[in-house]
Amino acid sequence: MTDTSPARTPHVLAAGDPGPVPAGAVLVADRLVRTDGADPAEIPCPAADLVAGELRRAGAAVVRGPLPVAAPGAPAPPGAVPAPAGAAAAVLTGTAPPAGIGLVPGPPAGGAESADPAGAARAAFAAWRAAAVPVRTVLLAAPRSFCAGVERAVEVVERALAQRGSPVYVRKQIVHNTHVVADLESRGAVFVEELDAVPEGATVVFSAHGVSPAVRSEAAARGLAVVDATCPLVTKVHTEARRYADRGDTVVLIGHAGHEEVEGTLGEAPERTVLVESAADVAALEVPDPERVSYLTQTTLAVDETAEVVDALRARFPALRGPASADICYATTNRQDALRSIAEDADLVLVVGSHNSSNSQRLVELARRGGTPAHLVDDTGDIRAAWLAGAATVGLTAGASAPPGLVEAVITALGGLGRVAVRERETTRETVRFTLPSAVRQP
Repeated sequence: MTDTSPARTPHVLAAGDPGPVPAGAVLVADRLVRTDGADPAEIPCPAADLVAGELRRAGAAVVRGPLPVAAPGAPAPPGAVPAPAGAAAAVLTGTAPPAGIGLVPGPPAGGAESADPAGAARAAFAAWRAAAVPVRTVLLAAPRSFCAGVERAVEVVERALAQRGSPVYVRKQIVHNTHVVADLESRGAVFVEELDAVPEGATVVFSAHGVSPAVRSEAAARGLAVVDATCPLVTKVHTEARRYADRGDTVVLIGHAGHEEVEGTLGEAPERTVLVESAADVAALEVPDPERVSYLTQTTLAVDETAEVVDALRARFPALRGPASADICYATTNRQDALRSIAEDADLVLVVGSHNSSNSQRLVELARRGGTPAHLVDDTGDIRAAWLAGAATVGLTAGASAPPGLVEAVITALGGLGRVAVRERETTRETVRFTLPSAVRQP
């Protein structure tokens, strides 16, 4: 591993694909492009996202793109433009174990608002140099990433756009993942918080988390063309809530206040449903008839913590009734079981998922309860060098709403810090598929 000194700094061309690098910015190279005709002509920099994330957290302006370089001592090609004052470049390449890391500094830009880009680049270099190892093992949990309900919901929006054209409105996030939402937005989907933001008569998709009857009534009253992408497993919970309430029970819903799935379920029978989040809530619960109490659960909870709440309910209300099969969805359970199979053998667990993803958050909590440090990352840019220092074995999984490509990107980025040995542990194989709603089933 080498920190290039000023005497051995390669030529840097500010011109090229990334455009001129602004003063005060740091160019993080996606690849090195040889300007001296040497082979290979390009050298990938797989850990670019890691460096860029470190720099952004430090407040540095980051520019991404190729970095033209020549071998030390080779003349710059005709017309080459040197890096402007105040620009710097940070490079990580995975060409050899341990990973090669190069730093190309420039002088700080002037001005009261400017930072020291070379200093920021050097700090990022030092942080990731400490995290690099000759070989790192990645224990890959399986199943991971998209579940059948998420795949169905995303396909519903894609088909609605293809069949009806844009814009197609979606109430709330279709699934809780920033990358999925951004991708669909780029194709013409418009995400809104409530129906009053949807024009009269437009197409609106209900998210995978479900909605209350009041939302359905509002959509009908406004003449909206509804496409319902509610996960069938959430629909099952809604059906149970109506059935329990109709027979005169108090329905105790175990879940997290404010979550869209919980709000939708509470709306099925609001006068007969109460929400509890913990066993402590159960201790303070008062119901009209202790002999007529049923429970339901949010589908994305931690299995072990939910069992504690159910046990507390049963201790207070011995006649407690519940669903014939668990409400916690198969995908949530499977991902928790898969994580358990790797967490105790890992020095660190990374869970790919967005911060508003309940099932992703539960995976992080599960690993931590078992004593393994764990962090939730939306993508590779969220990974911090300090987490990886000393972590020879990394457990890796993803929540049910995270695209599988994000997991592959993490593995690729870690490969910029040294060779990666990937070992997948599969605890079960998922074969569940859900039929699309009739509104978009046509070819």
